[in-house]
Amino acid sequence: MYTFLLSLIYIAFISLGLPDSLLGSGWPVMHEDLNVPISFMGIISMIISGGTIVSSLFSDKLTRRFGTQVVTVASVFLTAAALLGFSWSGHFVMLMVFAIPYGLGAGAIDAALNNYVALHYTSRHMSWLHCFWGVGTVISPFVMSYSLTTSTWNTGYRLIGLIQMAIGLLLLVTLPVWKINRPKAESSSEAKGLVSVLKIKGVPFLLTGFFAYCAAEATAMGWASTYMTEVKGVDAVQAARFASLFYIGLTVGRFLGGFIMNKLGDRWMILLGASVLTCGILILLIPSESLLIPLAGFIITGLGCAPIYPCIIHSTPSNFGAENSGSIIGIQMASAYIGSTFMLPLFGLLGNRISFAILPLYLALFVILMVSMTETTFRITEGRH
Repeated sequence: MYTFLLSLIYIAFISLGLPDSLLGSGWPVMHEDLNVPISFMGIISMIISGGTIVSSLFSDKLTRRFGTQVVTVASVFLTAAALLGFSWSGHFVMLMVFAIPYGLGAGAIDAALNNYVALHYTSRHMSWLHCFWGVGTVISPFVMSYSLTTSTWNTGYRLIGLIQMAIGLLLLVTLPVWKINRPKAESSSEAKGLVSVLKIKGVPFLLTGFFAYCAAEATAMGWASTYMTEVKGVDAVQAARFASLFYIGLTVGRFLGGFIMNKLGDRWMILLGASVLTCGILILLIPSESLLIPLAGFIITGLGCAPIYPCIIHSTPSNFGAENSGSIIGIQMASAYIGSTFMLPLFGLLGNRISFAILPLYLALFVILMVSMTETTFRITEGRH
């Protein structure tokens, strides 16, 4: 039962990753069909992230009231409905409307499952959890590429929406399995509000670091395809395939990282990831006519990103106490999506005004901020370990 529950959690995280890479891989064609500027992808991302911020802030209260399993199932069905709504959309305004339920669903499941795994499983399982998120993000660009070749981008959203619906049905019929961890999952402490959490020593630095990392990750994911078309001259269909290389690097890195995380620990894995991520950014800065250089850069950038997100999350209970982790992780998710909400569209504006070639420099600024803030957090909370 224990292994089966873990498998269900992994599948739930595939459902979280499936929609995340669709918009970026399909946007070079979508914006032309919808007759809007290329930078308008940032508007959709902002709406999705806005909904995610709201649901993340309330996730701890929802989870304590209804349980992780109910919040997870409801969130999967909500995002499935939103994806099917995207597939029926023929106008930009319709995308804006359906982006709202997608964001609300994604934030609730993200915070709930991250806290559940941080409390009940090791850093290895946290890494593999996010590896399965990566599986979802790898699948989607190939589905979108296939749809652009044989049909339209709407078909790509429809196919992923149907897969999401199937995952939701699987989770629904297996709800009783979650009872295995119920005694551990329940907590007698009350959910803390935003003001109370910010008063905990070290939390503001943690939130800033997580904000910076997620700004870098979201920008790389969202604009990789556009970077290849605008800077390297690759056609839209091929660029959608190339964009998947970042997700492949991310997914492979999280799978392999799971084997060494328990030995190195969260802090050293974050530093290791940041070092590899920096190498990937430096490769993207190399001027070359060969496509192999940026392709290698995106793969290595993905590898570097791999351990950072799961290790920051997994370190939260040990840094701040299990009694605070649910509230803090919910707000962490909110800070992450604030980074996605504002920094991803900001790059779109800068790319239009200056050049999309500044992508590596933009990523480097956030990596520097992330490392400095997370290191400050670990130094402040060292007494807890």
